[in-house]
Amino acid sequence: MITDIEDFFAKGCGRCARFATPDCSTRTWAEGLAALRRICRAVGLDETVKWGHPCYMHAGRNVAIIGAFRDDFRLSFFDAALMADPRGVLEPAGPNTRHAGTIRFSENAKVAEMAPVIRQYLTEAMGHAAAGLRPPKDHGAPDLPDELVEVMEDDPELAEAFHRLTPGRQKSYVIHLASARTAATRIARIVRLREKILAGKGATER
Repeated sequence: MITDIEDFFAKGCGRCARFATPDCSTRTWAEGLAALRRICRAVGLDETVKWGHPCYMHAGRNVAIIGAFRDDFRLSFFDAALMADPRGVLEPAGPNTRHAGTIRFSENAKVAEMAPVIRQYLTEAMGHAAAGLRPPKDHGAPDLPDELVEVMEDDPELAEAFHRLTPGRQKSYVIHLASARTAATRIARIVRLREKILAGKGATER
């Protein structure tokens, strides 16, 4: 994966064999991605790179992340449950995602057309971050260890995969992590189990 933000816009994320080739999705959507970047920077977000993608922060919190795929490119908001979405433009990232937090683009020119709305939504998300707001707790889900919550806040791919798990599989990870005596051990277990979570498996499944 890339660690230099400029590499994303020039070559891609570095997570697949299409990196730095004309077939990379970032080449297809180069104009739209650059426009999204300009908007994020113009509203005052801090730009960094996480998980091979441009991530935008405010008040020390992740606010939004940009991604490029074969069929579209996206601006996804962290803490999507807090977003009001008055224009109805947010979509779930996947069929099992609980909260709509993604704006999808299938045309490069659409970013410029939607610029006022994008700025409005980014400003709202920045306000939530500055106020220290967190999404309301889902009482139907198991209580998650603090270390898992923190890791998922910095790893949206893991967070999405975990929330797609059945309640029983989620509980298996909670039990497995709760048996660790220290926070360092819990974090090490999360790192080790990441691929299993992405594969949709429970903690004890092969």
